[in-house]
Amino acid sequence: MAQAGWDFEIATLSGNPVKFEFWAMPAKDERLKDFFESYAAKFKEPKKLADIVNKGFDEYFALYIPGGHGALIGLDESRDVKAALKWFHEQGKYIITICHGSAGLLAAALDEDKFLFEGYELVLLPDVIDRTSPGIGYMPGHLRWYMGSRLAKLGMKILNEGIDGAVHKDRNLLSGDSPLATNNLGKLAARTFLESL
Repeated sequence: MAQAGWDFEIATLSGNPVKFEFWAMPAKDERLKDFFESYAAKFKEPKKLADIVNKGFDEYFALYIPGGHGALIGLDESRDVKAALKWFHEQGKYIITICHGSAGLLAAALDEDKFLFEGYELVLLPDVIDRTSPGIGYMPGHLRWYMGSRLAKLGMKILNEGIDGAVHKDRNLLSGDSPLATNNLGKLAARTFLESL
């Protein structure tokens, strides 16, 4: 997306620095290293999502929810994530998730009779892999809940059972299954954005 000319605003729920699962970062990808270095200051001092929610999203083209196990901690219960999802959805703007970032979509169900993404299809890190935790990632023990099951109960259709770098576009929702999908998802997003302009 950056190579296609898009800029990024970085925000976390708390405003605290971004945490990375470096094990999932391709060590030999120089472009990724360059991108990481160019945004290092924003990763260290991100904005607080609530401040952006209060200001409004008019200047933004898309909402990207990255993965990592940290996405399972609080995104699903965040009213600020819900506000962001609702605005981008209602405006027909793009929402992008990868791996565990799909857990953020659960926030759209807070206090709602109808889930915004009911009937949507997506790819994500499947529950069958999460059930092997703590075998991958940085989790200290087994997960207490599984995002795929929760999203399916809300009416989303999970398209993948494994991970192979798959990406999918359903209306304004773009998704990737795992760190393996990073480059494919970036290409899909850049192509989709440019075609929509």
